[in-house]
Amino acid sequence: MKLDRPSVKAAIRTKVIELAKALGMDASEIGDDDIIPATGLLDSASILELVVWYEQTYEFPLKQDEINIDNLGSINAMTEFLLSRKGAQ
Repeated sequence: MKLDRPSVKAAIRTKVIELAKALGMDASEIGDDDIIPATGLLDSASILELVVWYEQTYEFPLKQDEINIDNLGSINAMTEFLLSRKGAQ
């Protein structure tokens, strides 16, 4: 998977929409800076599934102290955290 900002954002957005749809929610209008847990679109199990998908998709194991709102709270946060840690643009 390509590690450029638009591709990463699109992949994360697609996964959030997919997880929300499985819960009967429409996340198609989620903003890049919306705090995902605060939107109510995903339950705790879906948020955990999103984090596991993120780690596996990008071969990006997270440390316990990295799993927080600042790093993983929004589509933008997830994208920027990944790109900064992987040294990509």
